[in-house]
Amino acid sequence: MATGLLALLDDVAAIAKLAAGSLDDVVAQTGKASVKAAGVVIDDAAVTPRYVVGLSPAREIPIIARIALGSLRNKLLYLLPLCLLLDYFAPWSIVPLLMIGGIYLCFEGTEKLYEALFPQAAHKEDDASEAVRDPVALENEKVAGAIRTDFILSAEIMALTLANVSNLSIYAQAAVLAAVGILITVAVYGVVAMIVKADDLGLAMAGSKFSLWRGLGRGLVIGVPVFLKVLATIGTAAMLWVGGSIIIHGLAEMGFHLPEHLIEQASHQVMFVLQVVPVVTGWITTSALQAVVGIVLGAIAVALIHLVKPLLGTRH
Repeated sequence: MATGLLALLDDVAAIAKLAAGSLDDVVAQTGKASVKAAGVVIDDAAVTPRYVVGLSPAREIPIIARIALGSLRNKLLYLLPLCLLLDYFAPWSIVPLLMIGGIYLCFEGTEKLYEALFPQAAHKEDDASEAVRDPVALENEKVAGAIRTDFILSAEIMALTLANVSNLSIYAQAAVLAAVGILITVAVYGVVAMIVKADDLGLAMAGSKFSLWRGLGRGLVIGVPVFLKVLATIGTAAMLWVGGSIIIHGLAEMGFHLPEHLIEQASHQVMFVLQVVPVVTGWITTSALQAVVGIVLGAIAVALIHLVKPLLGTRH
């Protein structure tokens, strides 16, 4: 009996060590995957604030909370099981699906660019109905649009994460995907909430009896609206850049390397000519060319949507 008990305890200790080792792997891989997905996380943080621009300040935090919950739902309920199933049963389908998402980002980014360049033409149809649209409907539309865009960016984050944990067991993969999804959602939308409420903080600081606090508060009140407009512009550029890069990398994964090679050659040429912080100039060149690809693909998508829309009898 004693021998059997000792053997059982030995087995339990071995299982505990194995579980601890697996936990260490999950924690380590979560950190690595989060770093790998940092580029897309920055894009996500840049895109989101534009969805609360123009709405009531009292609704900013509730709107961000709704988008954050939608983002968690995207990552944990839809994308996590979908990524695991596709990776197990149809790994070949992940790249084409990501490319479809990339085209959607290109479409949305190009449409925002068109609206910025030709505001009267872009809003001609919406102006007549804007007066009759109630704030609740407008908020719901903004939240739905943000969650749709988040789904594409979240899919890229989860796919990047999955690529870095393909050597782990399916349980460890699920744990890492869930941990990265929660960590990134909390980080992104926590930062976004602080950004959009910074002007309220500045207003409170401006009423302080200390001159330093008053100066900082006035600076926030004046600077935050400008910063939000700049961030909205960055968000549009980020959608074009990320969308274009997804398409280019997807084509390379499918064996069509020419676009990726042309962009790499152009980037190396610029780095060679300028010789000024080559890493930065190379990244800027690559990102700009990927954004150009995104604009071209987005323009085609916008044209096709506007051709098909009258046939379906729907409005944007």
